[in-house]
Amino acid sequence: MKRVLLTTNFFFCMLITNAQTEDPAYKTIADQFEQLYNTQQGDSIFAMFSAEMQKALPIDKTNTFLSGLYRQAGKIKQREFTKYQSTFASYKTYFERALFAVNISVDDHHKINGFLVKPFVDEPLPKIDRNQTKLQLPFTGVWTVIWGGDTKEQNYHVVSSAQKNAFDIEITDEQGHSYKTDGQTNEDYYAFGMPLTAPCDGAVVLVVDGIKDNKPGDMNPAYSPGNSVIIKTEKNEYLVFAHFKQHSIQVTQDQKIKQGQLLGRCGNSGNSSKPHLHFHIQNTEDINKATGVKCYFDQIQVNGQPKTDYSPVKNDKISSPAL
Repeated sequence: MKRVLLTTNFFFCMLITNAQTEDPAYKTIADQFEQLYNTQQGDSIFAMFSAEMQKALPIDKTNTFLSGLYRQAGKIKQREFTKYQSTFASYKTYFERALFAVNISVDDHHKINGFLVKPFVDEPLPKIDRNQTKLQLPFTGVWTVIWGGDTKEQNYHVVSSAQKNAFDIEITDEQGHSYKTDGQTNEDYYAFGMPLTAPCDGAVVLVVDGIKDNKPGDMNPAYSPGNSVIIKTEKNEYLVFAHFKQHSIQVTQDQKIKQGQLLGRCGNSGNSSKPHLHFHIQNTEDINKATGVKCYFDQIQVNGQPKTDYSPVKNDKISSPAL
């Protein structure tokens, strides 16, 4: 799973100011942007852009970016002007499910000529080296780790701050194939539709559902995790599950859940080319500013051998211990 698309580098700045109080023109534009964003009127936001901005960020890219932001972060609940940063007015912006700095630049014609959304940096986040919560595997049967470990050769996720300790896991047969015949449909994959369960007790802090499953070989980078669930443990560890099958998620946001409870079914949504489970732990809910946490499972079978407090690596065949 690659990084979530929540920022844009298309900004063209013409206005420079040293003032640290909010200019009335900026307030008007920011208020209007918030209202249009919360009602999902991307076309109207595009109309607020300067000609240069519209050329740099065409309407289709504008709408893709805004809809992706809305799916992940939700509506804007509160916005606070903080400062002018370079040519931008910067706002500490509380969305329903995330906290971002929304930076807006306005030209002399009261048109937006610069726009940037990025994680809000305030106080340092907690540093967590590994999970303290005892975890069981979130599935039954034998699954194969296709990406996992600490090196690039083992795990392409290591280049991402939040996902550096992530696993991609699928089901394979004795020949190493993840599908039964030709792999042209999701239903042909062993993992597709298989139940995924909670590795521990916790609270659901995020649910995204309704994203279509991809045709094998295709990917949807507009919302990289696809249908997804984030669980917060009592130790403030955030367990991230991605790529669920569309409409299969069985839990809701703010729900308290128990270890072994059904979360949903394995799918192929988001930035995924075939059915599999993406799982990782991070130190905060917001994937855009999180740091990955090394994941160890309490009791696990690895290539047929029992292991305790083990972190799987690429090519491991893993399952829960026999009862």
